[in-house]
Amino acid sequence: MARFTRIQVCQTIAETGMVPVFYHNDLEVSKQVLKACYEGGVRAFEFTNRGDFAHEIFGELNKWAAKECPEMILGIGSVVDPGTASLYLQLGANFIVGPLLNPEIFKACNRRQVAYVPGCGSVSEVGLAQELGAELVKVFPGDVMGPAFVKGVKAPMPWSNIMVTGGVTPTEENLSKWFSAGVTCVGMGSNLFPKEVIAAKDWGKITQMCKDAFGIIAKIRNK
Repeated sequence: MARFTRIQVCQTIAETGMVPVFYHNDLEVSKQVLKACYEGGVRAFEFTNRGDFAHEIFGELNKWAAKECPEMILGIGSVVDPGTASLYLQLGANFIVGPLLNPEIFKACNRRQVAYVPGCGSVSEVGLAQELGAELVKVFPGDVMGPAFVKGVKAPMPWSNIMVTGGVTPTEENLSKWFSAGVTCVGMGSNLFPKEVIAAKDWGKITQMCKDAFGIIAKIRNK
């Protein structure tokens, strides 16, 4: 069962403005990355369903996080079908994210009052997601859609809360484009977790990168 309510999840994501997106097949590495992000100010983290037995890692990581990172809201990403969503809901996922929009996933998540953030690639999909109950939609892939798409959606539908994932980098130039376009938050994956940093187990570097990214986001929002 989720430890955080749907409202808490959406508010936290909106307030912090960044959700790290990460997967690793080693539980201990995943724990260290999660802890490093937590110490860097992250309070919503998306572990992705991208490898064999990913659900086993997630289940253990979620139990560990409840004790070691009590304020961390841990969700699962790369979910494309309701069966997989239900599996992770049983493991305590606090939110579900997907690269696409599947109405059947809404049914599984809404029954448990857990947030589902579907991937959308058109204005019609954004509208459908909202009709089905999405508080937050994911524009994906961001590097293909671009900030102009976000700005275009927000013009006739200013109530839309949008998270963009794909092509987001922790630089002022990149983040300025997205937040100026009107995103509520960004999802950041490989650019926040360079392979060489993970290989070197330089967890302090990840903590600092998170702090720097939050600093940039705060600066942009306060302009």
